[in-house]
Amino acid sequence: MNTTIISDNKTAMQTILSDFKQLTKVGLSLSVVFSSVAGYLLAAEVVNFFTLFLLALGGFFMVGASNAFNQIIEKDTDAIMKRTQNRPLPTGRMSVNTALTIAITFTILGIGILYSINPKSALFGAISIFLYTSVYTPLKSVTPLAVFVGAIPGAIPFMLGWVAATNNFGIEAGFLFMIQFFWQFPHFWAIGWLQYEEYKKAGFHMLPMNTKDKGAIKQILFYTVIMIFVSIAPVLKVSGDFYIYPATAVIVALFGVMMLYYGIRLYKSEQNIDARKLMLSSVLYITVVQIIYVVDKFLH
Repeated sequence: MNTTIISDNKTAMQTILSDFKQLTKVGLSLSVVFSSVAGYLLAAEVVNFFTLFLLALGGFFMVGASNAFNQIIEKDTDAIMKRTQNRPLPTGRMSVNTALTIAITFTILGIGILYSINPKSALFGAISIFLYTSVYTPLKSVTPLAVFVGAIPGAIPFMLGWVAATNNFGIEAGFLFMIQFFWQFPHFWAIGWLQYEEYKKAGFHMLPMNTKDKGAIKQILFYTVIMIFVSIAPVLKVSGDFYIYPATAVIVALFGVMMLYYGIRLYKSEQNIDARKLMLSSVLYITVVQIIYVVDKFLH
């Protein structure tokens, strides 16, 4: 009898933990933490590990809060899409009140922790949560321009690391912001291509002009090219204290060309398999490029 109770309790705990991870999208939150840590390491003269820990924790809470608010707002549309219908809110495993408590707690903790680093970091954290929750999420069912708005909070983490290290939002932070901003269009539109039918069912406009055609891929290619130029621009020393060696610029450009290659393949085939490859190459790009920048900085 006791074994059954212990086993049931264990299963219940695993479900609660799994639901919590789904609500706050732990995987995505960790990738955002990775970006902000990279931004910090790029800026810091001397690495303060306590500040780095606070930045990672504050960033994690910030993204977790945004995701929780997003899932509260989209509870009904999440129930329509295969990809999201097993989330804790549409299935009823978690109540809206519980999710709201988590979202509000995470917001307070995230902004509070970032404020303890410096007020500018807290401000950008607050802007990020506000835009993602109050502007991007409602706009998804209104206009494809939602992706432009969503790219702003999505681009804040890399820049946030620089601001946390320097307490300054200058041209360097602006460049980090632009790199991640332009990267998001090919990344999200590749996902939009893959999930087009599902998004359509839920009434979301996630592709440019809301059409799955060559016109959408032209936009993907256009933004990929801009992303490559912005990513290698620091070699020209136009971005203040943030600059890279020519060899680094070549490596960054090659990874960008790889994304462009999959974009061109998608243009030719219009097949989901190529959209998936583009999406995966975009994840590889942003991860590797951030690592390359940090390595380059420590070689200066």
